[in-house]
Amino acid sequence: MAEISIFTSLGLILTTLISLWLFFKASNNKKTLYVIIIWMLVVGVLGVTGFYQKLETFPPRFTLLLAPTILFVLILFTNKNNEKFIDSLSIKCLTIVHIVRIPVEITLYLVFLSGLVPDLMTFDGYNYDIISGITAPIIYYLVFVKKTIGRKGLLIWNIVCLGLLINILVIAVLSAQTPFQQLAFDQPNIGVTYFPFVWIPAVIVPIVLFSHLASIRQLILREKAANNV
Repeated sequence: MAEISIFTSLGLILTTLISLWLFFKASNNKKTLYVIIIWMLVVGVLGVTGFYQKLETFPPRFTLLLAPTILFVLILFTNKNNEKFIDSLSIKCLTIVHIVRIPVEITLYLVFLSGLVPDLMTFDGYNYDIISGITAPIIYYLVFVKKTIGRKGLLIWNIVCLGLLINILVIAVLSAQTPFQQLAFDQPNIGVTYFPFVWIPAVIVPIVLFSHLASIRQLILREKAANNV
């Protein structure tokens, strides 16, 4: 592995823990917390052992970093038994959790400088996800403190930021060393297969994705309820 500052690694570990803590504040559900922690430990151990770096496997092990949790998130939203849990989440915490996207994007840039992810995956390339992190506290303040922006504004922000997240996910997948790689052949996306950076696709991205989807669902339901009054 190329030389990466210990501070970069420690910063990503701290960012992951903050993401987990903010999501726990949103759900106040210890069972969910324990499940995520167990998943973090499993992925972390596999990352340390180099499991995700092996290329001659099917399916590509890189996909095992992202696919299981993305699939789990989608299952949550298609199972009506989970609607009560989703609608009980604190939309305030679901909004502020996106602030972690600032240190994540800084981390990706530092990993790029070490030659382990392509420029395309940074804010210097085609990754604009840092905008979500920068605007998260501003939106939180305007919506929940000053109350100058209402539900529609928060809904639009969530949809736009969800689009930014999907954009970087597509770039990351197409830049990875897999049979369907389409981008960044000179400097592919291998950095997220190393510990602790495995937690970006396996833990932080699913939390951010789930937070957007849960917020969008809550806001649409509240808008419908208001229109029916």
